[in-house]
Amino acid sequence: MDANTIHRFKQLLATPAPPALGPGPRPGIRPAAELERELGIVFNETGLPAARRPLVRALVLLWHDHLEAAHTLVQPIENADGSLIHAIMHRREPDYWNAKYWWRKVGAHPCFPKLAGEIATMLKARGELALLAILLPRGQWDAAAFVDACEAAADEPADSERSQALREVQRLEFDVVLAYLLRDEAG
Repeated sequence: MDANTIHRFKQLLATPAPPALGPGPRPGIRPAAELERELGIVFNETGLPAARRPLVRALVLLWHDHLEAAHTLVQPIENADGSLIHAIMHRREPDYWNAKYWWRKVGAHPCFPKLAGEIATMLKARGELALLAILLPRGQWDAAAFVDACEAAADEPADSERSQALREVQRLEFDVVLAYLLRDEAG
């Protein structure tokens, strides 16, 4: 997919702040109907395979705190990609046990190595070495540990250092998953 197309999809995730660890809503999100219209235009102008369109749609809706709409889209998708977005949705709901169930269904997803690298770089830059050790044991992404960390931070103020770091991890997760879904067929 060309850089302009990727940029158009990334613009759909442009908000003043990344999603909260919980369900939201937060200021600055776009209405679902507006997102659906714009996604329809971008899908019609791109070569994104039809099988990935509901996944991208669900990810964008989830970014904008439209959890139920995202859930409806991914519920029938019975593969690792659908389970991954399903798991993120339940983590944000928050339904931590159910999120972990869906992460187990995901298994070792192909986007995890890229995600681990992005998260390691960010957490090292922030000096969050304890969180790095929790989320990336042996250098590998541990999605269940991230669910646990989000649950542990649920009672913290949203502007706490830990909550901010976890929100940044979540932002990277969305970015990496979107890039994975937009990959060329050979990718």
